[in-house]
Amino acid sequence: MKTLPRILALAGLTAALVSTSARAEDVKAGDLVITQAWTRATPNGAKIGGGYLTIENKGTTPDRLVSGTGDVAGKIEVHEMSMDNGVMKMRALDKGLTIEPGKTVKLAPGGYHLMMFDLKNPLKQGDKVPVTLEFEKAGKVSVSLDVQAVGAQGPGGGHSGHGDHSGHMDMKKM
Repeated sequence: MKTLPRILALAGLTAALVSTSARAEDVKAGDLVITQAWTRATPNGAKIGGGYLTIENKGTTPDRLVSGTGDVAGKIEVHEMSMDNGVMKMRALDKGLTIEPGKTVKLAPGGYHLMMFDLKNPLKQGDKVPVTLEFEKAGKVSVSLDVQAVGAQGPGGGHSGHGDHSGHMDMKKM
C-alpha cells in the first residue's frame, strides 16, 4: 500500500500546480508588485469596461499610477467610485492614484479602478487583455487582465473556490 500515498501526493502536487498556473501572473516594476489583474466580460455592443488589480509598493518612496493604454480601448483612465449622501459618484483621478511606500492599493469594483472607454471588441470570459499601465516612477508596465464572468466580484470568480458561474446560462431545448 505504499503506492497509494504516492499517488495522493502526486495528485495533490498536480492540483497545486494547476491552480497556481491559472492565476494571473505577478508583475514587478521597480518597487511595485502588481497582482490579481482582471476585468469582467462585457455584452456585445458595450463601449466601456473596468479593470481591476492590486498594486503593492515595496519601496521607500511613493509612486503614482497615472494612466493606461491598450489596443482594447480608445482610452484608459484611472477612476474612483465613491458614495456621497447615498449617491454613487465616479470621477477620473486627473493626478493619478498614489501608492504610498509599504502600502497596497486595490483597484476593485466599487472603488478605484481602470475605466476603459470605446472598447474595440467585447471582452470575452477566459481571454487575456493586454494593457500598459503608466507610473510616475516605475514607468510603463505591461499587464494582462484576465477576463472573468459578467458580474464577477474578483479574480477567479466567487469565494467558494468553485468559480463564478453567474455569467453562464444553461440552454436547454424546449
